[in-house]
Amino acid sequence: MTAQPAWFIGRIWKGRPVTGGKESSHSGPVNPARQSPKGTAMDKKLIGCPMCIEHKKYVRNALLFNLGFVCDAGVKTCSLEPIVKKLAGYLTTLELESGFISNEDSKQKLVPIMTIILEELNAHGECSLPIDESNTIHLKVIPQRRDQPVVQEYGVPVFTQCKEDFIKSHRDLTTQQILPYIDGFRHIQKISAEADVELNLVRIAVQNLLYYGVVTLVPIFQYSNVYCPTPKVQDLVDDKILQDECLVYVTKPGHKRASLRDVFQLYCGLSPGTTARDLCSRYAQQLQHVEERKLIQFGLMKKLIRRLHKYPVKLNREERSGPPSLYTGSHSCDEICCKTGISCKELDERLENDSNIMVCWK
Repeated sequence: MTAQPAWFIGRIWKGRPVTGGKESSHSGPVNPARQSPKGTAMDKKLIGCPMCIEHKKYVRNALLFNLGFVCDAGVKTCSLEPIVKKLAGYLTTLELESGFISNEDSKQKLVPIMTIILEELNAHGECSLPIDESNTIHLKVIPQRRDQPVVQEYGVPVFTQCKEDFIKSHRDLTTQQILPYIDGFRHIQKISAEADVELNLVRIAVQNLLYYGVVTLVPIFQYSNVYCPTPKVQDLVDDKILQDECLVYVTKPGHKRASLRDVFQLYCGLSPGTTARDLCSRYAQQLQHVEERKLIQFGLMKKLIRRLHKYPVKLNREERSGPPSLYTGSHSCDEICCKTGISCKELDERLENDSNIMVCWK
């Protein structure tokens, strides 16, 4: 069996699927769900899925065939392995129904079929190819997503796409129950309480939305929070599309569209030691058409700004000062408030009045 070269460019894979068939004395079926042999040779990675169909009509009572992809050696092939197995299953079905592989006439169709599959997957990442009146091959390359961070109870989910369209199309009962409470300002624990859904179920539902890119997570907004711009704030000047998206997002409903000058000045006005409340008092004129909470929310979503969190550290561990297990410098004030049930204002007062606790900003 020979293989044509194949290669990957970015997320689009290019290569020629290869098939081969021969009669074999192999005893025992090969399960494609458990086996997907891979190997590397001549700077190429080969992925195959050997199949064995046992029947007395074949010489030596079995037909052994394989379909494979050939890729660059350094390419991750996780998204291709299910396609190899699925194609092997299609070929098995075709052979069992009509002798598609063992018949020399129909076997000649394999090369043009594989060529069409190659071109469609390259162009669209999916293909739907009729083989005969009763069989159609459906394939789709599913991109491998990175593992998402653990959803904490103090995280705030924000929709990154149209919420109304998602609500119409979603059928999961838990997700449907919490969707009305995802407004970009309620944190996970508050959503759980108001929707009357167990906290762990809410975290799982939001984790699922996060995995598929439906939502992103931002920190809790409070006027006592401190933010600072990141180097990416320059993108707001250079990227016209980002500018339009930002101005639409942060403009107050019913008001004239905010100006880029005002929005950029507001982002640059954020600095260590300046709270969101300070920003509102100093830049009241620039905020006439800008909704400050949306301004902060958009900046966090696009990483134009970042939140400076407070981490209490107990200096003398022998003295009693609140929950000692949380005053280690590893737990932010948001986390402490959620775990203890006290308000941010009350926690700030406790920290300020306790000389045994130092607050680190990071």
